Amino acid sequence: MTRRIALSVLALVSALLVLAVVPLGITMTDRESDSFREQTAATARSIAAAAEEHLSDGRSDADAAEQLARAAEHGSCAQLYDAHGAQVLATPCRPAAVPADAVAQVTASGQQQSLRQDDRLTLVVPVGDAVPASGALVLSRSTADLDDRLITIWTWLAVCGLGALAASVLVAVQLARWVGRPLAELDTAAARLGEGELAARAPVGQGPPEVRRVAATFNAMAARTENLIHGHRAVIADVSHQLRTPLTALRLRLDLLTADAQGDTAQELAGAQHEVARLSRLVDGLLAVARAEHSVPRTTPVAVGEVVAERIAAWEPLAEERGVRLSARGPADLTAQLAAGDLEQVLDNLFANALDAVPQGGRIEVLTRRAPEQDAVLLSVADNGPGMDQEARDRAFRRFDTGSPGGTGLGLAIVHRLVTAGGGQVALEPTPGGGLTVRLQLPAAPNGRTPRRGRRQQP
Repeated sequence: MTRRIALSVLALVSALLVLAVVPLGITMTDRESDSFREQTAATARSIAAAAEEHLSDGRSDADAAEQLARAAEHGSCAQLYDAHGAQVLATPCRPAAVPADAVAQVTASGQQQSLRQDDRLTLVVPVGDAVPASGALVLSRSTADLDDRLITIWTWLAVCGLGALAASVLVAVQLARWVGRPLAELDTAAARLGEGELAARAPVGQGPPEVRRVAATFNAMAARTENLIHGHRAVIADVSHQLRTPLTALRLRLDLLTADAQGDTAQELAGAQHEVARLSRLVDGLLAVARAEHSVPRTTPVAVGEVVAERIAAWEPLAEERGVRLSARGPADLTAQLAAGDLEQVLDNLFANALDAVPQGGRIEVLTRRAPEQDAVLLSVADNGPGMDQEARDRAFRRFDTGSPGGTGLGLAIVHRLVTAGGGQVALEPTPGGGLTVRLQLPAAPNGRTPRRGRRQQP
């Protein structure tokens, strides 16, 4: 923005200078040229008036000769002709050449002619007011003085214009910094807040009043967001402590009772243990969803191939125990932009759901590929289990919506939240031949970024 404001002001000032300086220079040039021409014509008329007394009245040519000598001292060259075209008087220097019939035409018509030749102005003026005239005077004057004055005029105009332009550049840069710097700092603060730095604030004492008000509004919003997130985290921590402690105590008591129980009592206690375990999983799932919904992810490049290989290695013993084949295909150099630890948690939930659904002898396959047209990394987890109908797929990302009796209905909700919070997309599709395919579209990391591994950061 700073550059755009400076360039805009500079372009405007440049246009104004051109519109003001160029017409002024042209006007002054025309005025100097007209003045030079009038001075030359006045000198020629003065010499012609003195020469008329000699050519018409037959008086001495001393006055005309004196006028010619004075003109020569000022750098002019002249020749005086009579009515027959014969040269009568001349300065030591010869004037610029004129057309052969120019003297005769001026003498016959009594009309002045002017010629601009190289660096000289040449006038042919009639001698006397009669027609035909008594003769003609050819006066040639150098335009060097005129050219020097014009160069001086344009030089001063250029210096003044450049000075005004330099001053405008300084003013434009200061104006652009005054407006652009607080906006850039506001943008930086917004980016830091978006990356999870909840204490990020924008300075409010710089820039125009409108920018200051925007910064103050942003700071108020950031403070409210920080308070809300900290409040939610405190609630989550309290709920985690208050629910897990009695559940653990209840599980221990059931374990003690089960050790000495027999018959129907043992069976009932086993059912109670199962329900307590299910309640523990439900509490853990709720806490995971709450953390995912109320955290601000700070993204980092993640090596997708490494994470997939690691999670397959972690789940493969359980898959073998259940008779399920777990495999992966795809390039090893794919890098996505996600919060640290999110992809691990997403894969864990998908593998857990798939292993619960796939029967013995089934398969779960992870496929990854690059989608350069979408600037994304595509990851799919396909199984050949019973799958879901369209209605179940539409409801799958809702909390507590589960198709299995022992499930919590939170796994896909956590997956959806983690993927979408990082700027990705998730969809459910039927696997060809039967089963369910979960397709993830993850933002690709910028080129040149080195993937980093680590657990999910809670800002």
